[in-house]
Amino acid sequence: MELRHLRYFVAVADAGSLTVAAEQKLHTSQPSLSRQIRDLEQEVGVPLITRSAHGIELTPAGKAFLDHARMSLLQAEAAKEAALRAAQPPKPTFTLGFLSGAEIDLLPEASRVLREAFPGIDIRLSSEYSPVLAKALMRRKLDAAFMRPEENMADLAFKRVRTDPLVFVFPSDHRLAAQTSIAPQEIVNETFYLPSKSAPAVRRVVLEYFNRVGIDIRPEHEVHNVVHAISMITSTRGVMLLPAYTRRYLPETITTRPVQGAAPTLDLVIAYHKANNSPILKLLLSRVDRLGLVPT
Repeated sequence: MELRHLRYFVAVADAGSLTVAAEQKLHTSQPSLSRQIRDLEQEVGVPLITRSAHGIELTPAGKAFLDHARMSLLQAEAAKEAALRAAQPPKPTFTLGFLSGAEIDLLPEASRVLREAFPGIDIRLSSEYSPVLAKALMRRKLDAAFMRPEENMADLAFKRVRTDPLVFVFPSDHRLAAQTSIAPQEIVNETFYLPSKSAPAVRRVVLEYFNRVGIDIRPEHEVHNVVHAISMITSTRGVMLLPAYTRRYLPETITTRPVQGAAPTLDLVIAYHKANNSPILKLLLSRVDRLGLVPT
């Protein structure tokens, strides 16, 4: 008994006709197909089909044989696929996280570096807040992440990629839009929003900056992400300090101006678990300073 016998038998059973199976499914002649079915029945030792002018019907033995024939064909196909997979070299995989929004600059360059060195690599992506990325790195769910430095993460290592200045963000028709830069004293009486604790690094830098310049800010509300910031600034004509790269997400109704004097800054780093010995990670770390990433 050969696999082709099983394929012919299943095709005849599905078509309900030797002629239809031969012409439309197997592209062979009806007499040849009939011989193959007779050979199969001789091998099995019992009739599997009955023939009539209206087509064919399976005998009780044929019905029982059909289920096993289908299973045998499926197992044969699975065996073939397993052999093909085993003959191919394993596909390298790398899980890479990004601080939400930072993908615009980082993903194309990081992907280029990885694919040049590891053709066919499967790059799996994640976009989250820095604290979420840090926890994923700690649990070894990510190989590396472009994010803000996180405190109290002794098992993680950080390498600086770039430094982002913070800029003032407010409605495009705000009175401050007429200026080329904004002194911190000029926003004292404005509605001011502070990044929430979900973005602790930005929040910390903003608070440290105003403390350094001697301004006691009293934020009206906290915002959780850039979309929330856009909504609040637009609806209440508020002011915020945000990393400069976020300007590319802003609509025309919102503008930015640099901080007058020494602007607060925030590092963007590539973070990874110290125990991760991946050669892909080592390559990416060696190329970070050549990715062409510059402050926005």
